[in-house]
Amino acid sequence: MRTHTGERPFSCVHCGASFVRKNDLVKHMRTHTGERPFSCVHCGASFVRKNHLLKHMRTHTREHPFSCVHCNASLANRYSLADHMRTHTGERPFSCVHCGASFVKQYNLTRHIRIHTGECAYSCIHCNASFRMKSHLAKHKHTHTGECPYSCVRCNASFAEKGNLVRHLSSHHGSKMPSR
Repeated sequence: MRTHTGERPFSCVHCGASFVRKNDLVKHMRTHTGERPFSCVHCGASFVRKNHLLKHMRTHTREHPFSCVHCNASLANRYSLADHMRTHTGERPFSCVHCGASFVKQYNLTRHIRIHTGECAYSCIHCNASFRMKSHLAKHKHTHTGECPYSCVRCNASFAEKGNLVRHLSSHHGSKMPSR
C-alpha cells in the first residue's frame, strides 16, 4: 500500500534517505557501515547484497549468457548488456544538473555529483574518516583490521591494497597481475 501513498517511514539517521521497507533501510545502512556480509568462497571478495555476490560468481564460472547483437560480446547479466549497448548507440542518459556532464551509468553520475556537493556518504565505524567512494572506505578499513587480502602467488607477500601488490609484482617479479 505504501507504494501507492508515497509513504517512506524508514529513514537513515546518517543521510536522511528514506525507504518504503525496513529491509531496504537495512541494506542502505551498509553503505555507511561498510558491512559486506556476502563473501565469495573462491576469492574472498565481499558484497553488500546477495545478488551482487551471485553476479560476481559468474566471473569464476565464466558464465555470460547475454549476447550483444552488434558485436557478439557476451555479458554476465542484462544490466551489463544494457550498459554495453550504449557503447554502440553513444547514449549517455544520466546528466549532472550542476555541470551538464553525462554518463552511461547512474552509479557514475551519483559518484560524480559528490564532487559538487562534497558529500562523503561512506563513513568508517572505527574513526571519524568519511569517503566519497565505497572502494576508498573498503581500503581504509584495512588500516584498522590489519587485513592484507592481496597476496603474491610467487612469494606469499601480502598487501592491504591491490595497487601495492601490482607494484610488488612489477618491481620484484617483473610481471603483471595474473588472471583469475
